[in-house]
Amino acid sequence: MTEAAIAEVQATDTHDAGDTGEERSLASDAWRAMRKNPLFWVSSAMIVVFVLMAVWPSLFTSTDPTEAILQESRARPGDGTFFGRDIQGYDIYARCIYGARASILVGLFTTVGTVLLGGTIGVLSGYLGGWADALFSRIGDVFFAIPLLLGAIIFLVSLPDFFNDNYLLVVMKVVLALVILGWPSMARLMRSSVIQVKPNDYVQAARALGASPWRVVRSHVLPNALAPVIVVATINLGAYIATEATLSFLGIGLQPPAISWGIDISAAIVGLRTTPHMLFFPSLFLSLAVLAFIMLGDVVRDALDPKNR
Repeated sequence: MTEAAIAEVQATDTHDAGDTGEERSLASDAWRAMRKNPLFWVSSAMIVVFVLMAVWPSLFTSTDPTEAILQESRARPGDGTFFGRDIQGYDIYARCIYGARASILVGLFTTVGTVLLGGTIGVLSGYLGGWADALFSRIGDVFFAIPLLLGAIIFLVSLPDFFNDNYLLVVMKVVLALVILGWPSMARLMRSSVIQVKPNDYVQAARALGASPWRVVRSHVLPNALAPVIVVATINLGAYIATEATLSFLGIGLQPPAISWGIDISAAIVGLRTTPHMLFFPSLFLSLAVLAFIMLGDVVRDALDPKNR
């Protein structure tokens, strides 16, 4: 074999090794799979629109959502407004835009809170094992046995009145209730994922080399156990938005003057037969927001699934 042929073979082997190394990267593999999935772009575009509604609502409307024009109460779509007006004379389109802020904040803060609290407890339970695992598991079982919606209602009713003083406190009280009742499922998922990762050779090698438990967890266990949590957290974000709307619909969660899709759906029930548009548009925005995060969670799940690679 000539020197030129040998050099060509070596270059090919090096290129193949580089490709193999790139394929073994979970992040690059997942990103490549998500880019090829049309649902990723559809759900991402929808989420970007809802986030812009929450952060910059004036970009979509210049109408004050709290301006009531009783003379135009129950006006139908097209009578000077895009979506008509509700029973109080509020512009439904403006309230749908501004209602995204409360729902996105509750969904985002609750997801972050459950991941941090449940993930921390799950890592400690799965990595330490023994009496720590038994203790955390039994505490999680107690909270897991409480129905989320019923427990949130009881918790919110029991809170003092100062939580209703301003908008942020009203949002945070709903987040607090959902985090306290929602962390056990995330803890269980993280615990099972850590238990699967802990016996792997690279974890045992790090421990044998004298790495501290914190370094082993931070550098080896957590990065390899986080994928299922990311998938479930993305799907749960949409579920928490729906839960917030349910609590607001029942008059337990967000309350006026806060603007929420659940509040507007509750107010629209009185005119369901005569003015169904008052119920249709807030419900549509709520359904699309929940659907966007659930679709994104499905895409992320498929991209991180090793069976699809």
